[in-house]
Amino acid sequence: AAGPAGMLQPRDTPSRERRELGGLWSFRADLSPGRDAGFAQRWYRRPLRQTGPVIDMPVPASFNDITQDPRLQNYIGWVWYEKEVLLPLRWLQGQPAPRVVLRFGSAHYYSIVWVNGVQVVEHEGGHLPFEADISSVVQGSPDTLCRITVALNNTLTPHTLPPGSIQYMADKSRYPKNYFVQNIKFDFFNYAGIHRPVVLYTTPAAYIDDITVTSTSSDSLATVQYQVSVVGSTANSLSLSLRDQEGKVVAAADGPVGELKVLNPNLWWPYLMHENPGYLYSLEVKLQAQLGGELLEDVYTLPVGIRTVHVTSTQFLINGRPFYFHGVNKHEDADIRGKGLDWPLIVKDFNLLRWLGANSFRTSHYPYAEEIMDLCDAYGIAVIDESPGVGIKLPESFGNKSLQHHLAVMEELVRRDKNRPSVVMWSVANEPASELPPAAHYFKTVIAHTKALDPSRPVTFVTDANYALDHGAPYVDVICVNSYFSWYHDPGHLEVIPLQLTAQFENWYKTYQKPIIQSEYGADSVPGLHSDPPLMFSEEYQQAMLQQYHSVFDNKRKEYVIGELIWNFADFMTNQGTTRVLGNKKGIFTRQRQPKAAAFVLRDRYWRIANESSCLPPVITSHSLFL
Repeated sequence: AAGPAGMLQPRDTPSRERRELGGLWSFRADLSPGRDAGFAQRWYRRPLRQTGPVIDMPVPASFNDITQDPRLQNYIGWVWYEKEVLLPLRWLQGQPAPRVVLRFGSAHYYSIVWVNGVQVVEHEGGHLPFEADISSVVQGSPDTLCRITVALNNTLTPHTLPPGSIQYMADKSRYPKNYFVQNIKFDFFNYAGIHRPVVLYTTPAAYIDDITVTSTSSDSLATVQYQVSVVGSTANSLSLSLRDQEGKVVAAADGPVGELKVLNPNLWWPYLMHENPGYLYSLEVKLQAQLGGELLEDVYTLPVGIRTVHVTSTQFLINGRPFYFHGVNKHEDADIRGKGLDWPLIVKDFNLLRWLGANSFRTSHYPYAEEIMDLCDAYGIAVIDESPGVGIKLPESFGNKSLQHHLAVMEELVRRDKNRPSVVMWSVANEPASELPPAAHYFKTVIAHTKALDPSRPVTFVTDANYALDHGAPYVDVICVNSYFSWYHDPGHLEVIPLQLTAQFENWYKTYQKPIIQSEYGADSVPGLHSDPPLMFSEEYQQAMLQQYHSVFDNKRKEYVIGELIWNFADFMTNQGTTRVLGNKKGIFTRQRQPKAAAFVLRDRYWRIANESSCLPPVITSHSLFL
């Protein structure tokens, strides 16, 4: 399991090397009735191809949509991956030899990893990185071959995050022997596999293990507080230098804890709030350490954005200025690759976000890839960083076992993303059954724990409960509400929206006096279906629903509504069901990232809001920036 050690993103530096292990891996699903043949026969002890039939599987990718085998599409249980790599001799020799680390960006859901038959790490949870120091295993091997075997299990239980349950169908007259299904309480497909890059990287034997930065600022002076932890040597010295985008050193310091003073800083601003959004400095940390009579040097460079976040009873302030979230909810989801990391898709999505005039998104409903977060930092996209706490509906998912796992997941998420300027708020859950009495203790504990880990950011969870019954809402800093008036309630009746949405906002504000984000709203539309007057599932109905919501937002953003996030950026795959035609069609873009009519409605609105609230001259139009 992940310990308290740091989780710095692997980078190439003068003292570190990294090697991505993407491409084709050997793959075998364990189709035995108990899904346990791989463990009984110890498949990790020898090359996977010697255990039985294997197929090629791309990494990173979900395995579900890659083959023509229907058993794999909805497979639940253990699957096995394997990759054989040759390591450079310089990684295995030297006094002291470098540290060799194997890291997974994420794997869904429960992972056990062996190197050359030796178990090196076990990790519960998707969407977050885990790693293992494999130096002793590979440096003790007779040759430079490194066989990496991964057993992955995507089963969800009432105590996993997200939770689920396995249901056995015992009626032999209706179901085959040993028949079971995975039940889930969330509306997206439970893709599985090695979803993000796998890398091998090295550090010196004494190394920089973790860095934490926070900042405070005024227009003329910023202070960057830092803390650096070192592992492997007690006799060491640290020097830090902060460089601007021209490479000029603007501040320097020594030692493991301290602060850097920056005169006339370039603050990190969101997209469309400043003519130079997403400004990043780079913090270069240098370690010199004595180890066994040798002098070792380690270097690590961390991007740093200088910005502050503050919440009042009616406003969300970034660098002291009111910020209005006009953004989207997303999914990591696309044709064929499922949840697998894909650079063309990532860059296309950011170009669409900027074309749309979106300044923010929520990582619905799980942490997104570090590669995506890097671009949010660089492009100035503000992020509500959400844990995988989606579908927490059953009473048994509020017990102590679930709570302990949720706390551990928040630790992993904060440890990974704590230094990111784009992350302006943590979200601990989406649409839990927060009307249940145990939700009070549960969310009080999770939110307090998250704030203790990171006092610098507000914390929320996203609710669809009734304002008068929500036991978790007293503990959040910002109220995030999902509602689907005229869709799931009063379907087809657009005329109820003004009344119901206005009441929603007024009831929440009267009860809590906290700023409110409409964190989801929307309608399914099947691209190319047209109807006037608008009927449900037509592009016109999606458009009309948005316009009804927007007129209420415009009234309430003068008061305490601080944001609106459309559900969803793009169509995405779900479990099959009678209301889902090849997935959820609430995207304003299709799954192939082509616009529906609603995309143009939202684009006009977002650019208008940006120009109203911006300190920029209004000549900034979508045309002059991105076409």
